[in-house]
Amino acid sequence: MTKAIKLLTALPHHQRERLMTLSREVYFPEDTRIFQSGGHADRFWVIRSGAVSLDQRLNEVQRITVAGLGAGDLLGWSWLFPPYEWDFGAEAFSPVRAYEFDAATVLRLCEADTALGLSLVRCVAEVLAHRLEATRGQLMEQYAMRRGGVL
Repeated sequence: MTKAIKLLTALPHHQRERLMTLSREVYFPEDTRIFQSGGHADRFWVIRSGAVSLDQRLNEVQRITVAGLGAGDLLGWSWLFPPYEWDFGAEAFSPVRAYEFDAATVLRLCEADTALGLSLVRCVAEVLAHRLEATRGQLMEQYAMRRGGVL
């Protein structure tokens, strides 16, 4: 399995400092809906403290949690890829403090500083690869449990 990375610590110091000039600190009380699946993805966050659950809507009433995120984790990647819509929903599982980044501003910085842009895209890709592998593992475990422990 790929190693879980933390976006801000994975970036070289000078690139992290440059990116952080675009951040603002935000707070989400427990049970706050941060974004909905299908909504316009125009920002992202790096969690400073607290916990966020990513969920997928099953129907009008039910949602299932697909991942839990905590300190240092990237929240939101849909801002980087067309059609710029959230693939999942997110909710504060506990009080959350985070750094918030405006996507359009970050993308302009990435165009102006292509080395930073490449580093950022690589970091986001590593985060996605790790989450995909973790999800695959969870699916295999659930399949094995339903089949009586035999794969």
